[in-house]
Amino acid sequence: MRDPKAFVFEPLTSAIAAAKILNHATKASAALRALLIAVFLCANAFPLHAQTYSTLASFSGANGADPNSEALVQGLDGNFYGTTEAGGANQVGVVFRVTAQGALTTLYSFCSLSNCTDGSGPRGGLVLGRDGNFYGTTVKGGTENLSAGGNGTIFKITPAGALTVLHSFCGAACSEGVSPYSRLVESTGGTFFGTTLSGGVYDLGTVYKISLQGVFSTIYSFCPVTGCPDGASPILGLVQGSDGKFYGLTFAEIYPSTLFSITANGKLTTLYTFCPSGAPCTDGTYPAGELVQGVDGNFFGVNHSDGSGGGGTIYEITPQGQLTVLYSFCGKGKCPDGNLPSGGLALATDGNFYGTAGLGGTCFTGSPGCGTLFQITPNGVFTLLYTFCPAKKCLDGEEPDTTLVQGTDGALYGLATYGGTAGDGVVFKLDMGLEPFVRLLPPLGKPGAKIFILGTNLAGATRVSFNGTPASFKVISSSQINAAVPAGATSGVVTVTTPQGSFSSNVAFDVP
Repeated sequence: MRDPKAFVFEPLTSAIAAAKILNHATKASAALRALLIAVFLCANAFPLHAQTYSTLASFSGANGADPNSEALVQGLDGNFYGTTEAGGANQVGVVFRVTAQGALTTLYSFCSLSNCTDGSGPRGGLVLGRDGNFYGTTVKGGTENLSAGGNGTIFKITPAGALTVLHSFCGAACSEGVSPYSRLVESTGGTFFGTTLSGGVYDLGTVYKISLQGVFSTIYSFCPVTGCPDGASPILGLVQGSDGKFYGLTFAEIYPSTLFSITANGKLTTLYTFCPSGAPCTDGTYPAGELVQGVDGNFFGVNHSDGSGGGGTIYEITPQGQLTVLYSFCGKGKCPDGNLPSGGLALATDGNFYGTAGLGGTCFTGSPGCGTLFQITPNGVFTLLYTFCPAKKCLDGEEPDTTLVQGTDGALYGLATYGGTAGDGVVFKLDMGLEPFVRLLPPLGKPGAKIFILGTNLAGATRVSFNGTPASFKVISSSQINAAVPAGATSGVVTVTTPQGSFSSNVAFDVP
């Protein structure tokens, strides 16, 4: 029997052009955006190496279980951080760290305080703040409505595992909202934005913002009008577009799902309503995973069900609300391509999107399948990359319900909810042979601003430049450089030169 920890695929027959992602130049003119995109897309093409899938670590209950929250996030130390919904010392979830080599460490077990005032059931995953700490949410717990188990929290946790509750959500009658299922997003201004599943003025969810210091306010309550044309129950996280607005999705079974934009001041616009006239829902229903903005400025996402095949869709939508279905998953039989995608798409440095389907594939256990990994181009060319559980016991994982994340080493990392040595889920790696790069935190700033540069093998760096302008810098570790935006810098790629070669940023740095 083949070892499920290392399945190697043959290279794809065609090379993929290297493309750099432009998603943070919020104040760039249309001409500048067009120029930067053109520069990125003209990068030299490089051949694709063998695709290698590896299981890095297995959850066993005590160290966490059911990692079906949002994507992993890479820290300043180069390691990956995330949450599990269950498991841990109190069986209500953990925050964990895992290295690229698979060393798994539990940093915090929720409900360590009486009445779970520190929170329980983290579903949204973590986001790396510009201060180097992580921020997240729990669905339950907190100091409010203790008789019902609490209404959720927002927390900060250091890379060493010191947790601080920044906010506890109040009861269903409170305008703040209840049950923050989604991941936070840090805006270009340094404030976090998020959504709650319920609560608010109309008890159908909210959009809120919170500062690094914990100053909280609700900026929108869903469904003020009969029929909820604005949508209801925003279970998924927001993404900030290059125009400065936030884009999100609602998911409510009794009302149509919607895609919306909202300003930082709470002005909401419904851009698209999925399946407004009922079946057949060829555009898809039940959005899954956060949106991601492509280099062309359009957004890409997935729906959990329906489409022409019945098993979900991958779509592209303009900021004005024009939607195009790029791919429909199979909804019947074994569906070798996968079905019911539950995680969003990840835009990698090759310009393609990578995603997960929670079911489908030709796995050992048969129908309805154990899930797949796939690639799709911006033009809708779909390629199946991996099918989970090819052998008994699903040691490689089962049901990958989360969004992938690209590490600075170029590889893609993800989570499967089940499978592994104890059946409680796994952390996995998909190496597509993509080149290493550096990530910027934050990806914008005026001359003099301090910037974290995250990468791999940065020790011995000899030069850092912002769109060609040399910058002063200090090497902190092999994964971190601290730099100052130089005088005269202009918007463009940040490049780090090391003895091993040069690494470019995966986004254009924006100088306002």
